[in-house]
Amino acid sequence: MRLKLTFSCICVILLMAVMLASQGERHATIAAGTIAYFKRQQPLFAESTVQLRQSVAALHEGDTASLMNARNALRSCRIRYKAIAFFLEYFFTSEAYVFNAPAKYEIEEPYIEYEEPVGLQQIEALLYDSAVFQHKAALAEQTTVLVQTAQDLPALLYQFSASEQQVLESVQQELIRVMALYITGYDAPLLKSGVLEAAAALNAIDTVLMPYTGVDHQDSIRIYLQRGIQSLAAAPDFDQFDRLSFLVNDMLPLQRLVLNSKHDLFSPSTIDKMQFPHSNIDGDTLLGRKLFFEKALSGNNTRSCATCHQPGRFFTDGLPRNVAVSGNTMLPRHTPGLLYACYQYSQFWDGRAVSLEDQVLQVLHSPQEMDIRDDTLLQRLHRNQSYSTLTLSDVQAALAAYLRTLTPFDAPFDRFMAGDRQALTAEQKLGGNIFMGKAQCATCHFAPLFNGLIPPLYNRTEFEVLGTPANEDLLHPITDNDSGRLAFFPIDFYKGAFKTPTIRNSAVTAPYMHNGALLTMEQVIDFYDKGGGNGIGLSIPNQTLSAVPLQLTAAEKKALIAFMDALTDGN
Repeated sequence: MRLKLTFSCICVILLMAVMLASQGERHATIAAGTIAYFKRQQPLFAESTVQLRQSVAALHEGDTASLMNARNALRSCRIRYKAIAFFLEYFFTSEAYVFNAPAKYEIEEPYIEYEEPVGLQQIEALLYDSAVFQHKAALAEQTTVLVQTAQDLPALLYQFSASEQQVLESVQQELIRVMALYITGYDAPLLKSGVLEAAAALNAIDTVLMPYTGVDHQDSIRIYLQRGIQSLAAAPDFDQFDRLSFLVNDMLPLQRLVLNSKHDLFSPSTIDKMQFPHSNIDGDTLLGRKLFFEKALSGNNTRSCATCHQPGRFFTDGLPRNVAVSGNTMLPRHTPGLLYACYQYSQFWDGRAVSLEDQVLQVLHSPQEMDIRDDTLLQRLHRNQSYSTLTLSDVQAALAAYLRTLTPFDAPFDRFMAGDRQALTAEQKLGGNIFMGKAQCATCHFAPLFNGLIPPLYNRTEFEVLGTPANEDLLHPITDNDSGRLAFFPIDFYKGAFKTPTIRNSAVTAPYMHNGALLTMEQVIDFYDKGGGNGIGLSIPNQTLSAVPLQLTAAEKKALIAFMDALTDGN
């Protein structure tokens, strides 16, 4: 019996050794296979940059055929890039930036330095500009940088190594880009090649995960990948693509399998609230809720946080602009909502506060808002037995902790993405697809929060210059003189720049924009449809919103408004 037991143990040990060796071999195969895949794809991408440069060189004034050739070459180059984007974006971010940076000046804070627009997105902006033939020198310069950088990519692999975990993380991030960026046209809004680019990205993932499939549930990964690729291939065109079906039927199940989790892009727990700046003090949520309604926090004992951020109005006030605490003047900006405010790296319209705790203190100290001194505030609170030991830091932390609870995620849209296919009407589904497609709303209001938090890392808050007028009459607009973030960061590109807020609950929180100038959702959609400030006739030299009209029909605008209703919590 002892001999049998010993022999059995030896067999188990040998089997485990074989399994571990097999697993180690699989791990090495995935990493090595990914590098081999990149080596095969890099020359194809490099050649596409050369072809793009040649087509740009062939541009001739008034020759529409040469312009179409250049745009088609750009499309091919972008698709080739997306075949290796998962690899470059994860392992070599500097090179990825050269290829696919936004077509606007990127500000490096807090150093107040900026990067000039470069790469495929900037080339698109130039090729679709009305004065395109005057940009030939700039286009030649841009394409030369692309060619040189693409040809130098093999040097990056010198002594390079990667683990299976890193490859899987790069795939996970790329899936988020496919869902939240590529299919919305985020980085190719004029070319409208996002559906084709998403297909290239999924084909790349399918190839590199080939050794990963065939184990337990991982066979299903391949099935959903193929389904996603087929859905993209069947799309009639960019504007008509059914994004909602693609997400719920193909991508979300795929993402859950890759993550080996029940959570996906639209799960409330996907983004950790505590990844955003916060104090080291654990705030008392119940105390914070009491303080939120406490008028002793204002200098004249007449105003609480809830005065302007009314729970019954989704934590807004329903006014274009509220009055100052003194009652004698108007506040300079529209009162923003507080729902989902914790999912930001910057607070206030101009982003001058880095955390909710910082925001609380600035509001308390503001002569226009609460206008109270620290010693007065504490003296008042200490008269109340419940508040007798509170410090100023306790007040900040408690209010911030309460604000972090204001994340319901219970709109019809959330229920639809969680599996309730009856939660949205047919018109709301149409509106959702327009939102993520033709209307280009999702290129600034990113899923799942629908604010300016940029996927896939959600590590930066976006600021945009829209050219919002000072009045609601888009036929006779008046320039708004609010300098926006410029007052906080004195750099010209921030003149008129404001944080992109969430549009969850926007259907019930009119009026809109930083100044409350647009009174209805119809006006907001018309403003964007016309191309922002420049589109309605204002002169906004640093506008980051495209001035190209969206050409939305009346039915599409109506469907878009219906989708806004589907983002209302508790509906």
